[in-house]
Order: sequence, then structure tokens, then C-alpha cells
Amino acid sequence: MGKVAFLFAGQGAQYVGMGMDLAKNFERAKKIFEKADEALGYRISDICFYGPEEKLKETANTQPAILTHSVACYFLLKEEGIVPDVVAGLSLGEYSALVAAESLDFEDAVRVVRKRGIYMQEAVPLGEGAMAAIIGLARQEVLKACELASDEGVVEAANFNSPDQIVVSGHVKAVEKTLKIAKEKGAKKAVMLPVSAPFHCSLLKPAGEKLEKELEKTNIKPAKIPVISNVTAEAVKDPAAIKELLIKQVSSPVLWEDSILKMKELGVDTFVELGPGRALSGMVKKIDRSLTTLNVEDSESLANVISYFRGNR
Repeated sequence: MGKVAFLFAGQGAQYVGMGMDLAKNFERAKKIFEKADEALGYRISDICFYGPEEKLKETANTQPAILTHSVACYFLLKEEGIVPDVVAGLSLGEYSALVAAESLDFEDAVRVVRKRGIYMQEAVPLGEGAMAAIIGLARQEVLKACELASDEGVVEAANFNSPDQIVVSGHVKAVEKTLKIAKEKGAKKAVMLPVSAPFHCSLLKPAGEKLEKELEKTNIKPAKIPVISNVTAEAVKDPAAIKELLIKQVSSPVLWEDSILKMKELGVDTFVELGPGRALSGMVKKIDRSLTTLNVEDSESLANVISYFRGNR
């Protein structure tokens, strides 16, 4: 067996009821949710477990909710002696990865991502920004489509998720024109995404500036295991570099495909996704079908992963 990477879920994976089963069955998970409630000064656990969905979908709640669920999954694996050689997270998930690498304390991370959510939402007025997924079109063709649509406003590649899926972000009209051009260029699918802001494009730079002030007050320590940065798809451990990349990450494209390939290059052949959903596992398989993917989000999937590692080590 090669090396193991833990991947942490990003925004969009949330669902009402997430983490409830773990908190009911495992004292360690329950304590993580209690710590999050205490750090935030309100019961994010209730929003995770009971909703309502509209409240969970608010960016300022979604981000700490997913982080809390993801970190609870991590500590349950750690208790079983299952630890990663390298970590990465999709956008918001990078904060969960930094908690796993002991670069950020959990309570600090949960407070920072709530503020991050607020800043990201405030950066562009509701209704002015959009994001869309383009499937089945080469990277260069998507970038060309963005360039051709830029007369309608800002539109940029935001997520390079897999060889056949790229997300674009920017002003609504520019994003809509990009989709039209992408379809003309032969994209299999080009659809608007149900998000509240145009994440990971230059319109979010004001959010990065506010986040910088928040990170100034946060204790970032050297990462004990390599964290693959969304911005560079390279391993990072140094606190100053981590901080700089977290600020850039808000308005820069997420190099997810490149990050998975980097981990493969480092000898990783098993990827364990932590937190709600299985979107990251699907992306890994699209990048390289030979890679092993597992996930932990509830008691059943946790038991399956523990069983897998006991049988393979």
C-alpha cells in the first residue's frame, strides 16, 4: 500500500442532518460539535443536525458547519491510529486540512471560516455574481471562452476540478455568455450553479483583504504534515506561506486536479474523503480511475474505512 491522503470537503457538500449520527454515537465527535458551538457563540450543531436548509446554506453557517463535521470525522480516524501522509481540502476544506496538520487550532479555524464566509458573501452584492460548471471541454478552450465573454464583465476559471470539469466565476452576464460559447465549442454540459457569490475570482479580492486582518490575529503554526495548497498545488508547511496562500485562495482558482496529481506524484494511492458527501472521491476517480477512494461522513462509512485499513496494514 502506498501513501494515504485525507481530503476535506468544500462548500456545497452540506446537508441537513450532517454529523448528527457521529455526535450521537461517539463522545469525541460530540465534543467537537460542542467546541464549535462555544467558539462561535451559537449552536452551529443544531443548524447541522436540524437545519432548516436555508439557514445551513447561508455561507456564514455553511463554512463552519462543514469544517466541524469534517474535523469530527478526522479525529475519529485519528483515535483508531489512521493518520494521513499528506492532506488537502477543496477551498473551505483547506482549513480542515490545516487543523489535521496541526497548523491551525480547531476553535480558531471555526471562527475564521465563519468570518471568511461573511466576507465572501459581502464582496459582491447578491444577484450580481454567478458560477457555472463546464463539462467536457479542454482547459484551454474554457479559458478562451472566458476571454471571449469578458466584454460582458469579469469571468474567470475558478475550479479546475478534473480533466472534464471546470467551474467559472464572475459577473452574471459574463458567466452566461461563457456558457453559450462553451456549448458552441462542444461542451457536453454547461450549467449555472446554485451559489450565492462568485467564489475564486478577482471580484473576491476585497474579501481576501478583510480575511488578511483576521489571519493577522490567528496563530498559524508550522504544519506537521504537508498540506497541498489550492493556489499552487504544491506542499506547504511554513506559517507565513500558509497565511499568504489562504488570503490568495479566496480570489484565485482552485487547482484541484493538479493537487491530486501532485499527491499521486508524492506516492499517494489511497484518498480518504472526510466530511459531507462524496464529491471529491468522484473527482479523484475522474482524474485517475486506478486510485483508491474511501469516505467518512457517518458511523457506517467510518466503520468501513476502519475495516479497510485494518485489513490492509
